[in-house]
Amino acid sequence: MTMQKVILRPPRKEDGAAIYQLVKSSPPLDLNSCYAYLLQTLHFSETSIVAEHNGAIVAYVSAYIPPQQPDTLFVWQVVTASAYRGTGMAATLISGLLARSACRAVRYIDTTVSPSNIASARVFRKLSERLGCRINTSILFAASDFSGAGHEDEVLFRIGPFAPANNQFIKEPSHAITNI
Repeated sequence: MTMQKVILRPPRKEDGAAIYQLVKSSPPLDLNSCYAYLLQTLHFSETSIVAEHNGAIVAYVSAYIPPQQPDTLFVWQVVTASAYRGTGMAATLISGLLARSACRAVRYIDTTVSPSNIASARVFRKLSERLGCRINTSILFAASDFSGAGHEDEVLFRIGPFAPANNQFIKEPSHAITNI
């Protein structure tokens, strides 16, 4: 496969359906409605990011800064197409987010991970190591909070504190990256 540059950029409304399909094809991630992904591309474009390769969305991180926690980036969902898993893509996207002016005050990353999602837990543990800071875990949402829907606990991973815009810690994946 010829590797052209992977472009990291804010999501656009036109990406909503492709993001929905990417998440749909990536169990065990929780699939939100296509409408939710469209809203994320509009309302959270400054704190979310897509990776585009050969015109296709191959990875996506949705995140936001909670109004009561301006020093925290809450990473809602991370998804990477199967061909790009294990390349450091997720960490590269988060690094790209930390470099943005919208995240200049960010000193913590919060996210939730279901206990069975070993790969996601590994990404955030490595991220904590690379940032050189602690990671604390606690149950944010118990399985019982999900109205008997058969959902697992959601474990809060809190990473930090770290220096602002400390994104130099992550080596790029084997393919070229352009961050716009």
